[in-house]
Amino acid sequence: MQKIQSKSTAALWMSGWLALMLVMVIAGREVMRELSAFELMELRSSLGFCFLLPVILLNGGLSIVKTKRLPWHAARNLTHYGAQLGWFYALTLIPIGQVVTIEFTMVIWATILAAIFLNERMTSSKVTAIVLGLIGVVVIIRPATGEVNPGQLIALVAAVGFGISVALVKSLTRTENTLAIIFWMLVVQSIAGLVPTLLVWSWPSPAIWGWAVVIAICGTFSHFCMARAMLYADATVVMPMDFLRVPLTATAGWLIYGERLDAFTVLGAALILAGNFVNLRASSPVPARVVS
Repeated sequence: MQKIQSKSTAALWMSGWLALMLVMVIAGREVMRELSAFELMELRSSLGFCFLLPVILLNGGLSIVKTKRLPWHAARNLTHYGAQLGWFYALTLIPIGQVVTIEFTMVIWATILAAIFLNERMTSSKVTAIVLGLIGVVVIIRPATGEVNPGQLIALVAAVGFGISVALVKSLTRTENTLAIIFWMLVVQSIAGLVPTLLVWSWPSPAIWGWAVVIAICGTFSHFCMARAMLYADATVVMPMDFLRVPLTATAGWLIYGERLDAFTVLGAALILAGNFVNLRASSPVPARVVS
């Protein structure tokens, strides 16, 4: 009975994660109608910091975010910053369901990098995930047709960046707590984006300010939902629920923006998610990832 209750609690927290991530995709599309990706990212980071600071103060103050690995935080968050810029920009070029589908290939790149730099063992399940994922990408992008959409390539490069970020987070979680990882993400990215933002700044309309606040809340607290879900159930139970983001965002894109996914995108998504599922079922529990 207790195990069933734990899984139910984990499912509730994952529902929060899914809802926040879905809203952030839509909000990102709306904000990009007026603002550049630099402005959006700066608002997301600075507003997110304002929302996170009270949580840190309630959990022991700034002492809990002290770190001796600042260069690792800087490397992780500069990479993540570039990937997130590309992700938001891709939202304006291709269907949002396709952006999220390609995003899931970050597991491929994170697996490869973790094997190379963190000495993680490359198992048959991981190889299977990589092969299925790569085939899925080729099916979606279809380079042989000669009509590759720039938005697809930008989303793919962003996914590689997210993969690098995940590999670095895996290393950071050995010594750092979740609040410290998110704190330094917001600090580093706020600093990184300040000058580019000032160069292109235009004052947002009231509606865009509202969407920016929504993005900051979703981008910051979605990670807490994921982390809480991990406390109540193993990754092999929790993470497959994240796959629901693909059909949910595709449905939102269809209902709100009239976007349709072709058969190649659906097939590619199935291959990518199948590879992720095989890898998860064969893996031991892992820490919550911090990417978006």
